[in-house]
Amino acid sequence: MNDETGLIDLVRYPVTEPASATLLAQVRRLREALQTTGAAEAPGFLSQTGLASCVADAAQLASLRYNSVGTGSAYLEEPAPHWLADHPRGMRGRYSVGVVAYDQFPPASPIRRLYESAFVMAFIAAVLQRKALYRYADPMGALNLAVMGEGDELQWHFDQTDFVVSLALRDAETGGDFEVAPKIRDAQSENYAAVSDVLDGSSSGVTRLPMTPGTLLIFAGRNSLHRVSPIAGATTRLVALFGYDTRPDTRSSPHLQLKRYGRTA
Repeated sequence: MNDETGLIDLVRYPVTEPASATLLAQVRRLREALQTTGAAEAPGFLSQTGLASCVADAAQLASLRYNSVGTGSAYLEEPAPHWLADHPRGMRGRYSVGVVAYDQFPPASPIRRLYESAFVMAFIAAVLQRKALYRYADPMGALNLAVMGEGDELQWHFDQTDFVVSLALRDAETGGDFEVAPKIRDAQSENYAAVSDVLDGSSSGVTRLPMTPGTLLIFAGRNSLHRVSPIAGATTRLVALFGYDTRPDTRSSPHLQLKRYGRTA
């Protein structure tokens, strides 16, 4: 399967035919979902053979992961000294996740070929209603494989970019739910009171997005608080994360690189 489009269910998502009625209908549906909830799910984006190929690829790459364990803030930054421990910017949550960086994916990797596909990027740009997208310039952060097993979790946080694209490959036996408080803040208000409620354990306004293998998810995470709940069981949860931005030369901060990969670029 040398052509990345062979990994995609082209009947359902004919990304090679951008003007087709089928693809335009999918784009409209995903745009509406993104505007309403901040999350656009494309279930069955991968074909059955494509999913099997990507899972095998991910399982082989998983041993290369860097295991990052610690506590972090919801804002993915070191809290300034003046933030009190009970303020949302001073509060910390536990994270434990293994990550395979972009520079560890071989060129023949089917996951990498999907990420680098011009067809896939154009499809995502159409959903986001952007004239152009750019792949991350970050040699580690452009493409990641998140590997999460027994006891792993990802604390409540906001993303540092306007959107994140993920590809669900394999679910855990228990836990590993993607939970989100959609659009809890905006450019006019940080809404600290509501954020604090979620960080304190309130489930009000929190929804769960099912982790269905083969699903492509476009998620507006800058203003939506989200987490991956604690995982149990022997089966590792595998998710590919595609890094795009509306501006060229985007890179992760050195602080985030060090936390995520144990090294900086």
